[in-house]
Amino acid sequence: MRTTTLGRSGLEVSRIAFGTWQLGGDWGSFDEDAAIAAIRHARELGVTFFDTAQAYGFGKSEAMLGRALREELKRDRESVVIATKGGIKPRSERPRDSRREWLAQGIEDSLRFLDVDYIDLYQIHWPDPDSPAEETAGILQEFVDAGKIRHIGVSNYGSAQLAEFDRTRPVETLQPPYHLFRRHIETEPLPYARENDVGVLVYSPLGSGLLTGSFTPDTTFEKTDWRSRSSAFTGENFRRNLAVVDKLEDFAAGKGISVSQLAIAWVLAQPGVHVAIVGARKAAHIEASLAAADIELTAGDLAEIDRLTADAVPVAGASPEGIA
Repeated sequence: MRTTTLGRSGLEVSRIAFGTWQLGGDWGSFDEDAAIAAIRHARELGVTFFDTAQAYGFGKSEAMLGRALREELKRDRESVVIATKGGIKPRSERPRDSRREWLAQGIEDSLRFLDVDYIDLYQIHWPDPDSPAEETAGILQEFVDAGKIRHIGVSNYGSAQLAEFDRTRPVETLQPPYHLFRRHIETEPLPYARENDVGVLVYSPLGSGLLTGSFTPDTTFEKTDWRSRSSAFTGENFRRNLAVVDKLEDFAAGKGISVSQLAIAWVLAQPGVHVAIVGARKAAHIEASLAAADIELTAGDLAEIDRLTADAVPVAGASPEGIA
């Protein structure tokens, strides 16, 4: 597994991070034992970076991750980099909440659920327009000073929000959504991150399943799966993008790889992107994703991928306020 230095955080991490959003209850039912086996298998194959969040089942995902890695976390804590996120309350009156009380509770809860003494990377999950960046940065710095978190990052921030945070305390990492059907970060904030050596770990490189080649126009989702309520997974938009996936699948086959591997390799080939966060519920699924870190795409490959996706419909995803 290839590694990289995550920008100015200085953290040395695997280029593929294991993501755990799918283990928090928003993606329908699953086998918990199989999911834990997938986490452990990822670690066996060289993954050193694991990403979770307070909001993924309000502790369920964090607890599962902590349970899966418990032996190694106790034996060699420095060998694993744990990232989590806080500062939101989905389905509440204030879905974005970076006030001191909620952040403090979130950090303490995360430490308890993960069963660790410190969190390597703590990220504000979504910007809170009602909490000044100076105040949020100051609160997180207090937890760094106390030894409870080591590095500070943000998720879903734009360039102006990054700059505002930076004026008080350097943002070490940024976690934005990024995949072939969701490329807005190329305009901003990715250029800001490159210019300021902010480590970039992108989520949803497979478009929440769109880019796996496993869906057809007739695919449906459980009611507990957020995709059942998303316009990206129903109707004409869904059909048009699946037609693009078919073209990408043919191109990938010509290179002897899967469309999923192509999508992950494409993300990792973009300047300024350090890490792709990929989730899995079964051990077998993570192996193919990890192999994508070793795929080299040429300038010609990237140009052809741009041509094949020219007709794709840009899609959005979930937010603390609901589903786009």
